[in-house]
Amino acid sequence: MTDAVHDGAAGGWSPERSAAGGRNPYLIAFVVSIATFMEVLDTTIANVALRYIAGSLAVGLDESTYVITSYLVANAVVLSISGWLSTVIGRKRFYMICVATFAFASLLCGFAWSLEALVLFRILQGIGGGGMATSEQAILADSFPPAKRGQAFAIYGIAVVVAPVIGPTLGGWISDTYSWHWVFLINVPMGLLSLFLVGTLVKEPSGAEEERARLLSRGLRFDYIGFVLVAVGLGSLEFVLDEGQRNDWFGSSMIVAFACAAAFCLIALVVWEVLHDEPIVDIRLLGRRQFGACFLCMLGTGAIVIATTQILPQLLQAEFGYTAMLAGLVLSPGGLVTMVMMPITGKLISMVQPRYLIAAGAAIAALSMWHLTGITGDINYGYAALARVYLAIGLPLLFLPVTTASYEGLPPDKTNQASALINVARNIGGSMGVALAQTALAQRQQFHQSRLVEHIAPSDLGYQQTIDAVTRYFQAQGSNAADAAGQAIAWVGKTLQQQVDFLAYIDVFWLLAMIGVVMIPIALSLKRIDLSAPARGH
Repeated sequence: MTDAVHDGAAGGWSPERSAAGGRNPYLIAFVVSIATFMEVLDTTIANVALRYIAGSLAVGLDESTYVITSYLVANAVVLSISGWLSTVIGRKRFYMICVATFAFASLLCGFAWSLEALVLFRILQGIGGGGMATSEQAILADSFPPAKRGQAFAIYGIAVVVAPVIGPTLGGWISDTYSWHWVFLINVPMGLLSLFLVGTLVKEPSGAEEERARLLSRGLRFDYIGFVLVAVGLGSLEFVLDEGQRNDWFGSSMIVAFACAAAFCLIALVVWEVLHDEPIVDIRLLGRRQFGACFLCMLGTGAIVIATTQILPQLLQAEFGYTAMLAGLVLSPGGLVTMVMMPITGKLISMVQPRYLIAAGAAIAALSMWHLTGITGDINYGYAALARVYLAIGLPLLFLPVTTASYEGLPPDKTNQASALINVARNIGGSMGVALAQTALAQRQQFHQSRLVEHIAPSDLGYQQTIDAVTRYFQAQGSNAADAAGQAIAWVGKTLQQQVDFLAYIDVFWLLAMIGVVMIPIALSLKRIDLSAPARGH
């Protein structure tokens, strides 16, 4: 990526200095997307297998969630420093190390004999997965000329956006048909294939090698304090977001401790990295209007995508009796639409200002959430799938322009850092979105429960009439008077709880819609980009 920018600024992109090494850049894009698709898929596919893992390892469902939390914490820590590591080690080498680590850890996860072993191997897997996204973006940008980088990120976007759609369906099918072990073991052949193809076809850009040589010639100075602060800060934040709802948030001393650690370390990180000459995470990028706005938009995009990917199947399984696989299939039409929209958006980037595309994408995402606020007990598969299709139209208009616009105006030596921070925004935004959705769901369920039960009283005329009508119904079905009265009360209670749940889910979708609305003015605050400039992609 840095090489591409340098070439673009110095007189034009050069195929000889490309990561494609004279080969078709679309082939390189496909090759490096294999492992990233595998990593993003694994993030969602494991969620579906949790109850199988808990049963097999003889642990509680709450304990099994550490399988997810451990991976997310390790992934977030490595992702935040992956830009620096990619520069020091070399993009191709760092990418292959990450893929090899991820594949080996997946093999160990598949043969884990206890929960403790599985959590340890998932940490190793998260360390490997954390560096893939940043390295792939850098390799893609180095493989394509500036005018086609929007198409390059479209290929990357397909892997990142479609994988979470396939994950729940595939995970449910594998767990139901075979066993949870294969959720991890399928990564091994994909990882080996990726290693072979990347090692054979991808070339380390000469500009990246020159930059690495210059960095090492000055003496490698590792920012140990910055690393500790970002590791503890982001790791603690990820833990709080993932475990908060299950542990009563700040009612738990453990959550309070991790929240304090996250707040202290992240505040200290900002102060330390701003004052440090060679920061491991360049926080100063967030102070740039263009990059800061893109960072916020990616936070919102991650929140909407991951929250709906979890909350919509949850609604369908809990309230409509869908199986895990059928609930996952509701997301599938959206995945197909995204695959079609990605290349279209890649071409639009060269013709339309990114801020307008992002604003349009945010508006469509907000409308798709508004569509879901109309849920009732009578909705069918098509209604839920259509909401995901609407969102799938808007996602590429968010993801691609945000990714490409975030590099606008950055100096060449900042692009690895920018790539890492944008991916951190996507991951942390997703965790925030899930935490926000689940917390809002629980709290609004309590609120609506307390309001609706006010009308469930013997003195309430409407309640009396409903009980009488339902009692007569059950008597007509053959029940005696005493049984029919009991059945009527149970039916009212079940109906009440269903209405409470629907109202709470509607509130969650309103909340997610508001996130989309807030993103619109943020998007419009982006600077205009000269679309005729030869190196506009970065």
